[in-house]
Amino acid sequence: MQQTFSLRDRWNALADRVSGWIGHDLLAVVSRVSIAAIFFQSGRTKVEGFLTLTESTYELFRTEYKLPLVPPEVAAHMSAYVETFVPMLLVMGLFTRASALLLLGMTTIIEVFVYPDAWPTHLSWAAILLYLIARGGGRLSLDRVFRIH
Repeated sequence: MQQTFSLRDRWNALADRVSGWIGHDLLAVVSRVSIAAIFFQSGRTKVEGFLTLTESTYELFRTEYKLPLVPPEVAAHMSAYVETFVPMLLVMGLFTRASALLLLGMTTIIEVFVYPDAWPTHLSWAAILLYLIARGGGRLSLDRVFRIH
């Protein structure tokens, strides 16, 4: 007896195959590297050499990135350090959930206090970061090697 497959059945079979190819481990690596690149590149614009903050960075935090309760000089350093070191942790997949949570907090601060009109960009960052917080770094991570959840 010949079996017929509906368009829905064919679609679902294709979707199941794609899900097998693009699993969590691949998504985790791509998510970690992509969001790390965004924050690391931003951090590099704030420094010269390794971690010498530029005068323009201090000025940016004094005038455009004014945060409540945090002096601009402190905020500039905190931002540069987070944007330098946390992406490195993400690329290695070390403390992935905590790193993603820290960057989600930074994204929230940027959205609320600095660039509220940039919510589409910040929402896309948040989606990647929330995925990493929920699912972790995957098998291709130091979290896996050290059994960090």
